[in-house]
Amino acid sequence: MAKKTEKTALQAEKRTTTGRKVKKLRQEGLLPANIYGKKVKSLAVQVDLKSFSPIYKETGETGLVELKVKGETKARPVLIHNVQLNPVDDQPIHADFYQVDLKEKVTTEVPIELIGESPAVKEKIGILIQPLTEVEIEALPAELPDKFEVNIGELKKVGDTVTVGGLKVPKGVKVLTDVKQILAKIEPPAEEEAAPPPVEAAPTEAAAEEEKPTEETAKAPAEEKRPKKEVGVPPEGEPTKKSVKEERVKEQTGERG
Repeated sequence: MAKKTEKTALQAEKRTTTGRKVKKLRQEGLLPANIYGKKVKSLAVQVDLKSFSPIYKETGETGLVELKVKGETKARPVLIHNVQLNPVDDQPIHADFYQVDLKEKVTTEVPIELIGESPAVKEKIGILIQPLTEVEIEALPAELPDKFEVNIGELKKVGDTVTVGGLKVPKGVKVLTDVKQILAKIEPPAEEEAAPPPVEAAPTEAAAEEEKPTEETAKAPAEEKRPKKEVGVPPEGEPTKKSVKEERVKEQTGERG
């Protein structure tokens, strides 16, 4: 656990440029921002980006900043919140300053930082998993820790864990996250999945056409079973129409017999 003791100051000016016109401010190296808080009237301000970036990197969202607005005699105690970053270069493009009452507790998220080395990971017994990267706490603004350090040197075997209940919490700080929540754990190494059995390839269209019986081959067996019949030739032993006619003529003329 670490806590800021030194006050950090940042200069700001009231801002009249709003909407899409703030793009011009960014081109001039200025960061558009807003001041808000309980019983505080919202105020649009702008700060120098080169001054803001190192302060935000140092304090994060839990470190107190004395915001000195030009034209005001008293500095405002604020926390930096809701910083929007440019997805291309990760530079801040907007921020909020939450003005706090130093005598009133606030709720915020504090990051978790893993320190040390896990013997289980070093010996390749298991892999390290970090389910939570932040915990929610409640404290007076001046008592807010900037982070919680979690030593993973005791994670020696698969199944070992560090929970929220194991955090070293300073006096005056209340942890709101469930104490049973896991901050770090050792899980078994991922096993390589066995390759699936080869899938029999479906017959191609050409092969399917070759296997499919054609109309001629389908009819061939039936035609082979049928006896071929010669046109005009009667079966053996059966008189033809011509021989029957000749016999009738002979009977009529008396030539027969």
